[in-house]
Amino acid sequence: MDKIFCSDPQFSRGRLFSEKESTFRSPYQRDRDRIIHSSSFRRLKHKTQVFIEHEGDYYRTRLTHSIEVAQVARTISGVLGLNSELTEAVALAHDLGHPPFGHTGEDALDALMAPYGGFDHNAQALRIVTKLERHYADFDGLNLTWETLEGLAKHNGPVTGELPYALSDYNYIHDLELESYASAEAQVAALADDIAYNSHDLHDGLRAELFSTDEISELPVLKECFTKVDIKYPSLNSYRRRHEALRRFFGVLVEDVMSVSQANLNDLRPQSASDVRWAGRQMVQFSGSLWADLKVIRKFLFRRMYRAPSVTIMRKEVTKAVSDLFPLFMKQTDLLPKQWRKDVAEVEDETALARIVADYISGMTDRFALQEHKRLFERGDI
Repeated sequence: MDKIFCSDPQFSRGRLFSEKESTFRSPYQRDRDRIIHSSSFRRLKHKTQVFIEHEGDYYRTRLTHSIEVAQVARTISGVLGLNSELTEAVALAHDLGHPPFGHTGEDALDALMAPYGGFDHNAQALRIVTKLERHYADFDGLNLTWETLEGLAKHNGPVTGELPYALSDYNYIHDLELESYASAEAQVAALADDIAYNSHDLHDGLRAELFSTDEISELPVLKECFTKVDIKYPSLNSYRRRHEALRRFFGVLVEDVMSVSQANLNDLRPQSASDVRWAGRQMVQFSGSLWADLKVIRKFLFRRMYRAPSVTIMRKEVTKAVSDLFPLFMKQTDLLPKQWRKDVAEVEDETALARIVADYISGMTDRFALQEHKRLFERGDI
């Protein structure tokens, strides 16, 4: 690491609870390892993005997505001379706060939580790693470094205005400087997320037969990718052809981010990691032209995949599951697991109770949420 603006673990701002540092792992390596060994990370295996967990074995889950994001993020981080360990830690943890059923589940939970401060998956990720993971003797959460927590809180940019309660509560005791941009490492993790989902949503949509290869071969960027494949491999079968084209599409996104971001950093000439945070703009970016093309692709995916009739039907089913479970647990807290009932016994008002119920439901996997809904409502266990 020869770049002076990377996040040097020797100068980490440390952890909220002081710990003796490892003799063989850097602070950011330790953060990454704690994230991987957390219960919340394991549950990502059965949480999905667009399709529900039981709909097919080949669709991306939050776990496989997080691994893909980490792989892309490490590559970009290494090329830019950043700290790949911090980048990887943020990338692996960025989706921990997602409830079951992807963004559909989040929309449902946010509506239910509207009287109690709403629900935000980024803020929930911070709540998980600072409060809800309870395995260590000396503290709640994972006691991650300031830099990893900062990256989770604001990898998408400064957080201003009214803060989500999960973010506000922690920031009150441990200032994450929410008004500034995140480190370059966290910015890389955010763009790696965009690259991963733009690519794999096309893969998954094709596998689900929500659109055809011919349709995506006419989209911006992809059209050129398919043309190059056809020139080089004129007799390639359709499956390999689309895979080769999507592989090239993935590469275009990665190379664009690396090129533009390197130019931004060269222009800024930061002398420290702090200079990147206070640059007043995002340093890690797509080019303007590629970003415009990606908007066209996202519009296509929204229309043909995220709002496809089959997906919309499932959205209604899982929204009902979340919408049924939340008020039930609010009224009958004895239905919560024993360890959660202990927290309920200490609450003083309805808002605190609602936030515990939201914590419980948001931690469910797709499969478990559907099973609980069936057990409690369809089988008449209540």
